[in-house]
Amino acid sequence: MGKITFYEDRGFQGRCYECSTDCPNLQTYFSRCNSIRVDSGCWMLYERSNYQGHQYFLRRGDYPDYQQWMGLSDSVRSCRLIPHTGSHRMRLYEREDHKGLMMELSEDCACIQDRFHLSEVRSLHVLEGCWVLYEMPNYRGRQYLLRPQEYRRFNDWGAVDAKAGSLRRVVDLY
Repeated sequence: MGKITFYEDRGFQGRCYECSTDCPNLQTYFSRCNSIRVDSGCWMLYERSNYQGHQYFLRRGDYPDYQQWMGLSDSVRSCRLIPHTGSHRMRLYEREDHKGLMMELSEDCACIQDRFHLSEVRSLHVLEGCWVLYEMPNYRGRQYLLRPQEYRRFNDWGAVDAKAGSLRRVVDLY
C-alpha cells in the first residue's frame, strides 16, 4: 500500500488530494502542485496525463515545494505507485535490440561511465525489480522509471537520447 498527498500551494497549504493507487489524470483533483507528502511507498510522478512527460521519483518524506523533487514546474498530472520487490537485476547493452557489449547490474550505480566505460546505453532488459535511470551521474538529470521488461531502444523508456549516467534500485528505505 502507498499513500501520497498533493497540495496546490507550497508548505502543504491549499487544496489537497490524497492518493493510494496509480492515477492517469490528476487534473480533476487539483490545478497545480507545489508540495507533496509521501506517507508510504515509492512513487513516480509525471508532468503530463497518462504517464507522459518529465518523470520524478519520490520516496517517503516531505517535499515542501516542487524544487525539492527536482520539478521543473508545478505541473503534476499523473502518478504511479511503484511495486516493492525484494531483488533487482538488469542488463545494459551498448547497442539497440540487446546487441553489443552487455553488462549485468544488481546494485545502484552512481556512474555508468566509470563502472562500465559506457557513455550511452541503447537498450536494456530489466529482469527483476524496478529501477530509476538518471541521464547524468550521481542520480541527477531526467529520470525514467524502468519496470521488468525489455527495452529494445532508448525511446522505449521515454528518453530522447541514449544518455545514461546512473541507475538506482527502487527500494523503500523506511
